[in-house]
Amino acid sequence: MSASQTSDVPTLLVKIFGKDRPGITAGLFDTLAAYSVDVVDIEQVVTRGRIVLCALVTKPAGGAEGDLRATVHSWAESLKMQAEILSGTGDNRPRGSGRSHVTVLGHPLTAESTAAIAAKITSVGGNIDRIFRLAKYPVTAVEFAVSGVETEPLRTALAMAASHIGVDVAVVSAGLHRRAQRLVVMDVDSTLIQDEVIELFAAHAGCEAEVAEVTERAMRGELDFEQSLHARVELLAGLDASVVDKVRAEVQLTPGARTLIRTLKRLGYQVGVVSGGFTQVTDDLRERLGLDFASANTLEIVDGKLTGKVTGEIVDRAGKARLLRRFAAEAGVPLAQTVAIGDGANDLDMLNAAGLGVAFNAKPVVREAAHTAVNVPFLDAVLYLLGITREEVEAADLA
Repeated sequence: MSASQTSDVPTLLVKIFGKDRPGITAGLFDTLAAYSVDVVDIEQVVTRGRIVLCALVTKPAGGAEGDLRATVHSWAESLKMQAEILSGTGDNRPRGSGRSHVTVLGHPLTAESTAAIAAKITSVGGNIDRIFRLAKYPVTAVEFAVSGVETEPLRTALAMAASHIGVDVAVVSAGLHRRAQRLVVMDVDSTLIQDEVIELFAAHAGCEAEVAEVTERAMRGELDFEQSLHARVELLAGLDASVVDKVRAEVQLTPGARTLIRTLKRLGYQVGVVSGGFTQVTDDLRERLGLDFASANTLEIVDGKLTGKVTGEIVDRAGKARLLRRFAAEAGVPLAQTVAIGDGANDLDMLNAAGLGVAFNAKPVVREAAHTAVNVPFLDAVLYLLGITREEVEAADLA
């Protein structure tokens, strides 16, 4: 029976609540089956062992409503549960145009912040149709299904509110394409890994302070990346090539990085990295983590020594966006169905080009420009922005 066919049909909303146990849903519908009613809608939620089960059904024929009510109440009481039955007409009112998924990450998620997010959704004309939890650790992640307001103005309003509220909020358009995002590309330094690779090399060359100062200015967008890259690499001239293996051993993955990549791969995603760092490290990460794509700058090595130069095409801000497009084309994935993750100013073009750009523990200028920001120290929190639940993560680990 279609929505138009049920719009004027007398219906009963049957609500059952109490302690959850196996067989409740089957038992309710076995009870209702005796009255030959049609099912219009079903909703079931279990929270801390308590179930709320709602069934919207057509009224029984032949004046049997009173008998149905008595039978349902009797059945519920036999299970020490409560029942509520409300008469009405038709189904839910149609959802408004403009449908979005709003994912909220809290560490912890407080009642105050949840109230503020809900109020902001309402203030821009949105209606919350459904809420459910995606994860309870390492962060609390909940998803709001929202209708009645277009995605872009909703995203803008919530992005402005999120920084004041102290939670991370992602807003994506509802639809089949959300779970069809099959390519994730991320930055490496301070995103996939906790380090700045050039600073690891600089520590072996005794110029760590000089390199770190230039790196910070470049990440803030104060220096041209290519110029700063050449200036920093020149400081490494004469370093023995054996340092490459030492640096590889020193690299520390960001918490949640392995889980993020392993889960995405097992769910059918392709994963790549682009880096203003060096292939001497990214090639190793590609092999260790099973990445599909990797691109970075290459340190020139002659006669077992670093020359202080880089070879090949420079991977800078524009280069990262260009590589995202290249990877998407090679993967056969529309650009609108890609996800990019980064933390610095040289990631901005890539974040803006992707279907979903995620600023991960990023500089303020990046957080303000990206589609969404994640400010918790767990890279796998990005999975929840894609609608992937913690249960799916654990299931992927067992696959």
